Amino acid sequence: MRIAYIASGAAGMYCGSCLHDNTLGGALSRLGHEVALLPTYTPIRTDEEAVAQPRIFYGAVNVYLQQVAPWFRSAPGWLHRLLDRPGLLSWVGRFAGSTDAHQLGALTESVLAGEHGHQAHELELLVAWLKEEFRPEVVHLTNSLFLGMARRLREELGVPVVVGLAGEDLFLDGLIEPYQSRVRELLRERAKDADAFLAPSRYYAGTMSELLAVPAEKIAVVPLGLSLTPHLATEPAGPPKDGRTLGFFARLCPEKGLHLLVDAFRQLAREPGREDLRLCLAGYLGPRDRAYVDRLLAGLAQDGLSHRCELVGEVDLGGKIRFLRSLDVMALPTVYQESKGLSALEAMANGVPVVLPRHGSFPEMMAATDGGLLVDPHSVESLARGIATLLDDAELARRLGEQGREAVAARFGDREMALATAAVYRRLTGRGETTVERSLSNLDPGAS
Repeated sequence: MRIAYIASGAAGMYCGSCLHDNTLGGALSRLGHEVALLPTYTPIRTDEEAVAQPRIFYGAVNVYLQQVAPWFRSAPGWLHRLLDRPGLLSWVGRFAGSTDAHQLGALTESVLAGEHGHQAHELELLVAWLKEEFRPEVVHLTNSLFLGMARRLREELGVPVVVGLAGEDLFLDGLIEPYQSRVRELLRERAKDADAFLAPSRYYAGTMSELLAVPAEKIAVVPLGLSLTPHLATEPAGPPKDGRTLGFFARLCPEKGLHLLVDAFRQLAREPGREDLRLCLAGYLGPRDRAYVDRLLAGLAQDGLSHRCELVGEVDLGGKIRFLRSLDVMALPTVYQESKGLSALEAMANGVPVVLPRHGSFPEMMAATDGGLLVDPHSVESLARGIATLLDDAELARRLGEQGREAVAARFGDREMALATAAVYRRLTGRGETTVERSLSNLDPGAS
């Protein structure tokens, strides 16, 4: 099957959606499908072998100038092509971290307007390339904020359009009025143009069914999958024995609840017998959140704990695995209801027990893996006690780590994710499912 997968670059940072898109595109290719993974805005950054096409559609510079400068919409084609060069877009992406959802309302609305928006020229370029160069049998849009493309794609290509769902609610909550209301209304209107949606969890399928006003039966649940070989190639030796390490691996920002973890660490570090406890933080730190992280680190310094906290920052694939395997416990106390939780799966793949809030997709994840503990959301006390339970009971921590690793290996691989996704494609194109695809497309990630 020929699959056009429209992905979104993340301004040069590692992000869960980019990693997921690249992993899924590669796994579909290994199943024998012909996949064109097409980046938009900026190149995709991944810590695995990249499978994306070199050409960028909806280049960030062109999209921005078409939004703010009406004269640019009729600029010559050579100028548009010049501004879409991957090297330039990668360089521009380094400065994009200061742009957040509060500032993007008008642009989001315009892109969602599709053929009626300021970026209509970009949409026609994408449609023309797909129609003339690739001729897909199905188009997959990475998230619902790309729904503005769906109508023209269906009209011109005559193929089903599938739309992924991944964290849009958090972005929408950050938009200011009147854009938030207008974007929500546009999403509901444009959702009618999609043939099916894919959600990573039952929780998020329900959330987005309501937000988009889409019938539940139009949303298939396809659990996340990892490229398992790097994580499972060797058995974890366990963390070093010269102390205990509490870890955090996610974007370093308020939404991921880093401040809750720092407060829980501060509380635990003061307790007798925990003089060897350390906190290690890894993940992307953007310009917008640097002051936030600096305040947290300054607070630890004032309490005399800075020597027990390490800011590792971004890591590549090998560094990620080494980091995770250095941990006794990983906590990800998100303050919003997480739709995915990819880093929690990665921790469990490396035998590390996790402590997660009891909301969003995490209860399903724990039901499917038994790889950690759930605690009360937004509660430093509950978070600290959950972490302490694993630090103080080595046998429990070992058992949960093993259970999580075994469950991820059995149920959360990229092949399983690709087979379940391909089953949706086959239903929409009338090809019929294989026996394996049919069984995986009905997989309930919350089942024990």
